[in-house]
Amino acid sequence: MADKVIVVDDDVQILMLATHILEKQGINVTSISSGEELLSYIRDNDVPDLILLDIKMPGMDGFETYESLRQLDKGKFIPVIFLTGAEQVSIESKGLSMGAMDFIRKPFIPDVLNLRVRNIIDLDHLKRDLEKEVEKKSKENERLFIHVVSSLASAIDAKDTYTNGHSSRVAEYSREIARRAGYDEKDLEEIYMIGLLHDVGKIGVPDAVINKPAKLTEEEYELIKTHPISGARILGNIKEMPSLQMGARWHHERYDGKGYPDRLRGDDIPDVARIVAVADSYDAMTSHRSYRKPLPQAVVREEIENGKGTQFDSRFADIMLEMIDEDKDYKMQEG
Repeated sequence: MADKVIVVDDDVQILMLATHILEKQGINVTSISSGEELLSYIRDNDVPDLILLDIKMPGMDGFETYESLRQLDKGKFIPVIFLTGAEQVSIESKGLSMGAMDFIRKPFIPDVLNLRVRNIIDLDHLKRDLEKEVEKKSKENERLFIHVVSSLASAIDAKDTYTNGHSSRVAEYSREIARRAGYDEKDLEEIYMIGLLHDVGKIGVPDAVINKPAKLTEEEYELIKTHPISGARILGNIKEMPSLQMGARWHHERYDGKGYPDRLRGDDIPDVARIVAVADSYDAMTSHRSYRKPLPQAVVREEIENGKGTQFDSRFADIMLEMIDEDKDYKMQEG
């Protein structure tokens, strides 16, 4: 069955162009010219796989339409990409903080439109598969469940051309830290999945910001900082495993309370998030970045040591240091 996309824009030419581009890819497109018309359509029809929603429209603008859409039972979880002719980072930041998946600027570049739309639809399908597997999780489905989670984590990592395998490494390091801290087998598997999905919110951060080789501007950094909230919102829909959202929302909190997004301090940060924070920082330092090569092991060790009690929980930082000291040949890094 063809994927269904709704395009909402008051400009007839934009509607025609988007329809032409997407239908060539086999996508079923419905064109709508206002926010009010979209809400009426959603109430009376099957939900689409994705909505492309213009921001600047007469009557209800895109942001108002988005908020109203989320009030509808049928519209709560439909992925939305905002369309905009502006290049203001503040507009993108507002949209992403509201829960939009991405932005596409007008006029469209056909290949960019197709790639963004396909990426979001595929990621949403993976997320739905994950939710279904969590709901019916049992022994015979456990391998499939892990496979779906791994596929979603790989899709997230694919947004960043410099950190292939980041999520799976963070998951492995997190599980090993937890194992050495005395967690039981059931907790270890849960922590592994939390590690795999800690960066799921980066789905909504523009690729150009994630892969920027130069230093980020203050506005671009604020965009990056929206990903913990976005990730928690996505994983919060999985009611059967509420701990999944903990790593996503709080892996950038600091033990001294100077992290984000909630500035939690000390033991107010859940254990799993404190574990993932150490693992994530280790992998960030030992992986290729757009602006540098992996850091020397001695430098990494010093950074972890210096972060004890400020950036990191000392208990989990000490375990990470133990793992570093055992890694005589520095094999525990990005391959």
